[in-house]
Amino acid sequence: MRKDHRPYFLKRAFTRFQDAYTRRFIRPQLDALGPGAMCVHPWNIKIFGAPITIGQHVNILTTSDKKVRFTVWPEKPGMGKIAIGDFCLVCPGVRISSAHEIVIADNCMMAGSTFITDADWHGTYDRLHTIGETAPVYIRDNVWLGDRTTVCKGVTIGENSIIGAGSVVVRDVPPNVIAAGNPARVVRELDPERRLVKRAAWFADIEQLNRDIHQLDHENLAGNSLIYWLKTVFAPGSND
Repeated sequence: MRKDHRPYFLKRAFTRFQDAYTRRFIRPQLDALGPGAMCVHPWNIKIFGAPITIGQHVNILTTSDKKVRFTVWPEKPGMGKIAIGDFCLVCPGVRISSAHEIVIADNCMMAGSTFITDADWHGTYDRLHTIGETAPVYIRDNVWLGDRTTVCKGVTIGENSIIGAGSVVVRDVPPNVIAAGNPARVVRELDPERRLVKRAAWFADIEQLNRDIHQLDHENLAGNSLIYWLKTVFAPGSND
């Protein structure tokens, strides 16, 4: 579709349905889901194991062909953990798999098809050893993981750093840098004179944010009718 043909009331109803689905089916599977979480197509979120905690005002985006998966599969009792902080963004296709511990701080952005793991999942010599070696992963505040980034076991990524698309991170990345490649290496330092704006700023005034979103929807969906929307669903034209 070239645009969203839904009438405003239908989009609002669908949003409420997604929120209700998240409360009924996603929240009970988690050890914590903070207030203000927004999940797009939450039926595409797949969860296995515990503990898994997600902070407040986290946005989780999914599509039918790029599900989001959170998996905790520990080798020993007391191990395995996924903790995602406040104001994070999780894009379609993200997979986070833990056998030891994965901690993602506030304001982090995980672009499409990012994979974060703290285990090898098979032994180097004993391939029947299904967990392999493990080591915790720590992603500090305000990190941006580019599209198709892979973060491997034992890695710490420092605050504010950016990982380029398609990178494979196998060693620590310092704060305030851009790293890219396979294996990822520092290619540039961030300008210390430039002010960093974090995702938390977007949520500073929730009431105003909601009003702005509703106003934008009113403007973008103005003139859409239920009949025309049904036409675009069942018999779309070249301009739809």
